[in-house]
Amino acid sequence: MEVGYGGKPVLKDIDLHMDESKLYCIIGPNGVGKSTLIKCMNGLLKPTSGTVAINGKDIKEYSTRELSECIGYVPASSGMSFPMSVIDSLLVALDSGHKWKLDDDDIELAYRSLRVMNMSDYALRGCNELSAGQMQKVSLCRGLVRKSGILILDEPTSNLDVRHQLFITNFLQLLAHKSGNLVVMISHDLNLASRFADEVVVMCEPGRIYAVGKPSEVITEKMISEVYSVESRIIDDDGRPHIILKSAESW
Repeated sequence: MEVGYGGKPVLKDIDLHMDESKLYCIIGPNGVGKSTLIKCMNGLLKPTSGTVAINGKDIKEYSTRELSECIGYVPASSGMSFPMSVIDSLLVALDSGHKWKLDDDDIELAYRSLRVMNMSDYALRGCNELSAGQMQKVSLCRGLVRKSGILILDEPTSNLDVRHQLFITNFLQLLAHKSGNLVVMISHDLNLASRFADEVVVMCEPGRIYAVGKPSEVITEKMISEVYSVESRIIDDDGRPHIILKSAESW
């Protein structure tokens, strides 16, 4: 698959297969096409060549409604908010079959997603009254209420402190394993990706996939040097690599 903007190629020679019941982390430097890749996966962008398929069916053959039922998408945080209550923002995002009236099950589903994110106390709070981190958690709730088999997230741990980064990434791993969902997230934190991902997709310039595999297979000192131009030391942490970056004094 290839993708370009205005005739300029952004992604080249992309050949990627993802399985359900796994958490995939997409990593790589800024500007290598990570967000472009997931926008192709959810149908927001069309490849200039090649295909994107879900369960063997080209997404071009899906209607917009069918895609929305298959895929939940949480975009990168924009820092923007709006004067709507948290619970109302979830009900707007909830696919209720285009019914004229939401029922009790719809409302319970919205509140359940808030409980998962420990945000129940903020249900009636205005979204424009929340901190950036709290708004990020609401965005995650909006993705969860869709009950889709595929959940795609663009940097879901941005604006979150360390404790909540661990909570969210661990939750996404459990969601994949227990519900059978395919969960795909972009992350700039190599240690988070290494700790929780079942598979890691490493992207590099110019818009190509450098490697795909288990963290222990692809997160190596050689990869970090070649992809990020940073020297590192990697130690084993219960079978998963833990990255220690070396000094940047020579920069």
